[in-house]
Amino acid sequence: MSERPMLNQREAARACGVSRTTIRRRREDGALPGAVLDEARGWLIPVEDLLAAGFRLNAPAPAPGRGESTAGAGAGEGPGQDKAGVAEELRAELAEARQQAAEAEAGRRVAEAEAQAAREVAEARAEHIADLQQALAALMPGPERAAIPAPARAGEHPPAAGPEEAAAAPAPATPAGRRRWFRRR
Repeated sequence: MSERPMLNQREAARACGVSRTTIRRRREDGALPGAVLDEARGWLIPVEDLLAAGFRLNAPAPAPGRGESTAGAGAGEGPGQDKAGVAEELRAELAEARQQAAEAEAGRRVAEAEAQAAREVAEARAEHIADLQQALAALMPGPERAAIPAPARAGEHPPAAGPEEAAAAPAPATPAGRRRWFRRR
């Protein structure tokens, strides 16, 4: 007596041209009664159970991303599966897709909140940098003044200066290079 060939869920899905989720659902629904749990390989499914459930072996796999449902060719719309089973399988896939969409939406909201927080931090840092630049500018020396005329020598009169230049002109220096602190009479 020969041993029945057994496939794990991944091998069964590849051989039947369906997803592993479809095989798992059919196993959980009881359509694959001979499936046994092996510690090393996981769930093992007899080939006879796959054929009895309406799967075709060596069926072409559905093209990814084309929106084909597993209820089409190769998924068991054969003698072992009625329309109610197909409808239930489609409902389960729809529920899974809705769950994935809800998770994606939650992820999008988290990403938007993180981006907003990052923008606020960047704005606060930009304001802080502007304040620091303003403080640094206040600490820097002013621009050099225009050329200051040389002091007049004894007996010479300095050129006439306007009110702005007169206020900016330094007091005459003493012979020691210091300004006098008293008025000369």
